[in-house]
Amino acid sequence: MHTAPANDVSFPQGCAIERLTLTDFRNHASFRLETNAPEVVLVGPNGAGKTNVLEAISLLTPGRGMRGARSGEISRSGSAGGWAAAASVKGPLGDSHIGVGVDANQTNNARKVHVDGDLHRGQASLAERFSALWLTPQMDALFVGPSEERRRYLDRIAATSDPAHIGRVANYRNAMRQRLSLLKTGSADVVWIDALEAEMASRAVAVAAARIETAARLDAAAARGVTEFPRARITVKGITEDWLNQIPALEAEDRLRVLLKEERRRDSETGVTSSGPHRSDMVVMDRARELSAASGSTGEQKALLVSLTFASARMIKDATGCSPALLLDEVAAHFDPNRRRVLFDEALELGGQVWITGADKSQLRELADRADWHCISQGSDKN
Repeated sequence: MHTAPANDVSFPQGCAIERLTLTDFRNHASFRLETNAPEVVLVGPNGAGKTNVLEAISLLTPGRGMRGARSGEISRSGSAGGWAAAASVKGPLGDSHIGVGVDANQTNNARKVHVDGDLHRGQASLAERFSALWLTPQMDALFVGPSEERRRYLDRIAATSDPAHIGRVANYRNAMRQRLSLLKTGSADVVWIDALEAEMASRAVAVAAARIETAARLDAAAARGVTEFPRARITVKGITEDWLNQIPALEAEDRLRVLLKEERRRDSETGVTSSGPHRSDMVVMDRARELSAASGSTGEQKALLVSLTFASARMIKDATGCSPALLLDEVAAHFDPNRRRVLFDEALELGGQVWITGADKSQLRELADRADWHCISQGSDKN
């Protein structure tokens, strides 16, 4: 079933998808959806593939998408091993056709990126043309899970306005792995270890500076609030970030390089790098109550996730001039009707296209006459 919006609505002003095609993606052998609506609703039973569609959209942005999946985990069971997701999108640079995927005959599962028919190296070109944020049930553990998940969230938001940020994070981690490998094997190549620590210190300060700036901008956007939801306060904490708030960047770089040298023996014995931005954390608080999100109830954490997501969308719009698309996976089940209405209304007001999934149509009744509805059944769109 495909139901177009009853009212005369205009195409979103922010990031949006006009046509999405999937090939051998999760449970979708072949999938195609076209829309010109600001809100798109995907309904269907559990396991039909609604979330898979949203995941495909999320993979049109830098990173591993909303599930954090490796390329080899995405191809449809029984297929030749490759997969593809492609879309005609509207974004900061206007209209583009972008795609990601893996060829079936590849042995390394390296993900390929295509933009307007050309093969691109890396994923920076995706960030320049399309951005999306998502709310999923799996994100419920963001505030109480490992700090790595919160760092990854902050880095993804930072990369929307500075695509090179992801590369700096990767370079830092690569140098860290090489140093640790040399220390664990008892290498006497001090010159090489010195060089790796200098590289780590340089990258670490750049990464920490970007995180501080991103957290500050997120906090300012979060202060504007979302009706019926708590206002979030966002900060980033870590040894490198703390130094940068007190001393010049070059001094912080020198200090980290000295610390890494002092910790060589301990790191070689423990097998982990003791200090650096890989141990930093994004801290989210309820602004009014000064309560850490990690200390709140499950309901309070879900509400703060909404505030954090909306703050991220506002920050991206301020930075790029184009609101990201919002992917809301099964969010209706978690809120009462009043909060659902506020969530849907304010998501639309942000300006980017909004994609919403749900198994229970009654929980999406606020969207009955204004969204483009698609019924997903067994890996297909029933038009």
